[in-house]
Amino acid sequence: MAMISLAHELQQNSYPGRGIILGKSANGKFAVAAYFIMGRSENSRNRVFVPDGNGIRTEACDPSKCSDPSLIIYSPVRVLGNKTIVTNGDQTDTIYEAMDHQFTFEQALRARKFEPDDPNFTPRISGIIRCEKGDFNYALSILKSAEGNPASCQRFTFSYENPLAGQGHFIHTYVGDGNPLPSFQGEPKLVAIPDDIDGFTSLIWDSLNPDNKISLFVRYIDPATGNATSKIVNRFGKKQG
Repeated sequence: MAMISLAHELQQNSYPGRGIILGKSANGKFAVAAYFIMGRSENSRNRVFVPDGNGIRTEACDPSKCSDPSLIIYSPVRVLGNKTIVTNGDQTDTIYEAMDHQFTFEQALRARKFEPDDPNFTPRISGIIRCEKGDFNYALSILKSAEGNPASCQRFTFSYENPLAGQGHFIHTYVGDGNPLPSFQGEPKLVAIPDDIDGFTSLIWDSLNPDNKISLFVRYIDPATGNATSKIVNRFGKKQG
C-alpha cells in the first residue's frame, strides 16, 4: 500500500466525519493515537473534548442546546491497563468492559453494529493499542451497513503487529459530504507519523475543514513505561454557568 499525505487527504475532503489514526512515531519511541470529530448540525457541533481520568469524554458546549445526546456524548478514549481504546461512540465502554472480562477486541465488537442514524447508518470505527514488553501492536475496526442497507452489518478488523517506525493507519467514517453520507470504503490508509506531537496535532487540525471541524485529541505513549503526553484542541469553548 502506498503512503498518502495525511494533510492532502484531509484538505481535499470537506467531511470525513470522525477519524482515528494509530501508528508509531518516526523515531520508533512512541505509540501514537489521534481522534477527531466533525459536525454539520447544531447538535453535533455543540461539543468539546475534556480529560476524564486517563481518557477523554465529550461534553456539550452549551447543555441548553443539546437536543439529542445519544450519539454525541460518550467517552472516545479509555485506558485499561496496557491497552488504549479509541472509538467514535459508546462502543468504547463495550470494548473496555468486555476486555476487562478477558474477551478480545473483536469479540467485544460482536455485540455492536453501525449507528442507528437513518439514513446515514454511520459506521462505528474503533481502535486499540496494546503495549507489552516495551513495544506495542494495534488494530482498527469498522462496523458498517452493506451499501446503506441496515439489514446487513459488515465487520472488518485490521491488525498491525510489529508496526514500522514512522507509519500509521487512518480510518474515518465518511468518504465525503453527501445526503445520505457515504460510508468509508476499503482498508485504513497508510500515513506518516512524525516524532513531534505538537507538529502532528497542528498538521491534523490545520488540515481539517474549518467550517466542520469540532475537536481533536492526540496522544504519544512510551510503550516501555506507559507514560503518555496528550493534546486536546477544541473549536468551541465550554459555556460556564
